[in-house]
Parts: sequence; C-alpha cells; structure tokens
Amino acid sequence: MSSACDNLIDPKVVRLSEILDEHKNQKGALIPVLQKAQEIYGYLPASVLQTVSKTLRIPIAKVYGVVTFYSQFRLKPVGRNMISICLGTACHVRGGAKVLDTIESHLGIKDGGTTEDERFSFEIVACMGACGLAPVIAVNGQVYGRLTPEMIPEVLSKYE
Repeated sequence: MSSACDNLIDPKVVRLSEILDEHKNQKGALIPVLQKAQEIYGYLPASVLQTVSKTLRIPIAKVYGVVTFYSQFRLKPVGRNMISICLGTACHVRGGAKVLDTIESHLGIKDGGTTEDERFSFEIVACMGACGLAPVIAVNGQVYGRLTPEMIPEVLSKYE
C-alpha cells in the first residue's frame, strides 16, 4: 500500500540517483553522467550540477567547466521545439544569414535563446551535412532545405 508521501517523490530525482549510483566509483564518468542527467531534465539545473559534484566527488568548478566547455550541454531549459540553423560555408554563401535574420525576427530570440512561451529554442550550428540543400534549418531533427526568408513563417507555423 502506498502512502501520500510516495506521490511526492520526483521521478527525475530517482532516475538521477540511479545513474549516480551506477557511476559513482568510475573514473571518467562525469561526461556520461551529465549527458544522462540532461536527457532526464532537458538541461542541467544548478541543483543537478551540485548533486553530481558531491556524489562523484568532483569539485563543482570542474563540473561547471566541463558543462560550459562542451556545446552539447545546456544550463537553461530549452523549448519544446529545437531549431538549428546551419551557417557553414555552403549555407552562408546561399543566403543563410538572411534566413537567420528572419528566424531571429520571427521568434524574437537570438542564438542560444528560448522563446518566453518555451515553444522554441534556437541555435546556430557550423554544418549539418546537407550542403546540397543549402541553406538549411532543422526543427526537432526534421531538415528543411533550399530555404528563403519568405519560407520561414510557413515552416515554423507547423510547430506553433
């Protein structure tokens, strides 16, 4: 029989504890633990970094240094829809900067930002490997190519 207190246990905290228990005595576990923690929370809140630091016995400064060094880690929540725009050479040459300006204007955020309603987050990437479709963006992994600034509102409307 469950008690009222059982309903107060956060499943994210339980999962993080399990991951930390699996890795607490392993050398080199920091990055895999941070990756799994970010999968659970969607980003890495300060409380999670502190818990990781304490459990793995790694100074918080080192944990924070790793998180800020690698671009895969996020310290702020991300929106429900993640938009990536390629500004590699091919995309840049074929008008990527104008597509970028349109996305920023349409959403009211810059690179690394999240809209106030947490519907969209936005990031600039160096290459998506779709140079033949330049300029390209990806929304939640779905690639849209041969874009013009005029196409952006229609593409984003699918996610609004």
